[in-house]
Amino acid sequence: MAPLWAENLFSAPTQAGFLSQARVTARLPREPKRPYNVPTMFNYKHVCLEAFGYALPETVVTSAQIERELAPVYERFNLHEGRLEMMTGIRERRFWDNGTLPSDASTRAGRRALEASGVSPQQVECLLHTSVSRDCLEPATASVVHDHLGLPDRSVIYDISNACLGFLNGMVSLANMIELGQVKRGLIVAGESSRQLVRTTIDQLLKARNLTRRDLKNAFASLTIGSGAVALVMTHDSVSQTDHHLLGGVIRTASQHNDLCRGSADTGFEPDAVMSMRTDAETLLDGGCALAGRTWKDFKQALGWSARDIDRTFCHQVGAAHRERFYQAIDLDESKDFSTFEFLGNVGSVSLPLTMAMGLERHPPPPGANIAMLGIGSGLSCVMLGSRW
Repeated sequence: MAPLWAENLFSAPTQAGFLSQARVTARLPREPKRPYNVPTMFNYKHVCLEAFGYALPETVVTSAQIERELAPVYERFNLHEGRLEMMTGIRERRFWDNGTLPSDASTRAGRRALEASGVSPQQVECLLHTSVSRDCLEPATASVVHDHLGLPDRSVIYDISNACLGFLNGMVSLANMIELGQVKRGLIVAGESSRQLVRTTIDQLLKARNLTRRDLKNAFASLTIGSGAVALVMTHDSVSQTDHHLLGGVIRTASQHNDLCRGSADTGFEPDAVMSMRTDAETLLDGGCALAGRTWKDFKQALGWSARDIDRTFCHQVGAAHRERFYQAIDLDESKDFSTFEFLGNVGSVSLPLTMAMGLERHPPPPGANIAMLGIGSGLSCVMLGSRW
């Protein structure tokens, strides 16, 4: 015998039941249609950017060095030396010493950010590790950095991974916690390591028997990747020593382009790790600039800014062509930008915050300056954040 609820569920309702239901429905007020407004996806009143810290590897690898290794490939396709720098604007990039893990690099940057901010390790209530590079699949690399820095056991810790946008996603996550009053002080770190990727790419190109021009073209972006580490302390304005406010921003996504840049499986970052990446650079650039243009329009509307209101900008560092096309897409004066790709290459999630840290260090903005962080990453996703210095 079916339970009573089943009988009621499957039995045909009576006419009275229909009428009763109709009366109830009639009494429910209808919500008026509201006009669509561009949402301010991130809107903060109490979040401050306290201090950056960064670390750079000592080993410098020039584009000319890479091309000398690839001489047999260049000869096969009748390519002239100097092509890599000519096409990208990247003169050199850096590698960590063999045996340096992402957590080691992140720890160095994190320690420097804490020292610069005056925040003690025991005051850190949240730690986010946000780079593409991680020590291993499990546990979270944040747990290793947490241990290295001697942070308290009450700290919230986890990894965030979203290609070259990880650090900005981390800023949003930490800012949300600060704005909600869940934490007052937090630390974001990222350490990218490129030695294994560049080494594997060179080896694969040299060993490939049936290498085509398209294969070489799809591997080209992998030769631009560099290494570095960066960290940022963020606080609630009630404990801030800087009053550099994060105002908010927007995020937009064009995931139909998720296949344009694909990395290999996560193999960790031991010295013998083998990894590769395939990139359709031209289509990625087209899709990225189109997405940036749409995001930029919503970003200005959300913050109530015009292009004239923005004093300084920092964008993801891919290369010269990307920088030029990017600023054309958003119709913004390129002179407001500061770049590092020429001597650091593309350092993944570290690129934008590291460039901002170095730019602020070399050319400190005046109080009240409006600063735009214009991030984009494969997938495709775009995050744009605004701060008032």
